[in-house]
Amino acid sequence: MRNSRTVTAMAAAALITVVCGGCSNSKSTTTTESPATAATSPGSPAATPTSTGNTSPAAGSTGAGATVAAATVGKYQNVLVDSQGKTLYLFEADTSPTSVCYDACATAWPPLLTTGTPTAGKGVDQAKLSTTARKDGTSQVVYNGHPLYYFVEDKAPGDTTGQGSHDFGAGWYVVDIAGDGVEGG
Repeated sequence: MRNSRTVTAMAAAALITVVCGGCSNSKSTTTTESPATAATSPGSPAATPTSTGNTSPAAGSTGAGATVAAATVGKYQNVLVDSQGKTLYLFEADTSPTSVCYDACATAWPPLLTTGTPTAGKGVDQAKLSTTARKDGTSQVVYNGHPLYYFVEDKAPGDTTGQGSHDFGAGWYVVDIAGDGVEGG
């Protein structure tokens, strides 16, 4: 009987070691810049857009408490960007905070998604930020009553290739800090 308990105890210890795979109780601290700070710091993508890399979201950005900040993007001053400096757009067909952009539209114009309360970065009014439920149960960020989107052809922070497009029956525009579409350009 004693041998079977020893074997069982050794098997349990071996199983814990395999499952844990080097678990440790030691804690390490990594200091990183917050999304709000990263989006608005001098030299950050939002403050100084670049044209390198492909960071375009495939199906919309998601993250707890998505951050929306204001930045100069090309010739557009004080327009909305995400925490990575990616340009955000509104769709004129959205006549309420509820999105009408689904299927092929949402593939070309991925919604800015969040799993928490959106946060206002530099230059953005927190009171104008909210969310709306999409048909699939995800939560889309809304600014001043306009659901926010990316454009799939914007490959890098600071790109505005979707500006002034007329797709899926209406216009697409970058959004100023008042929450209005910036026409022209």
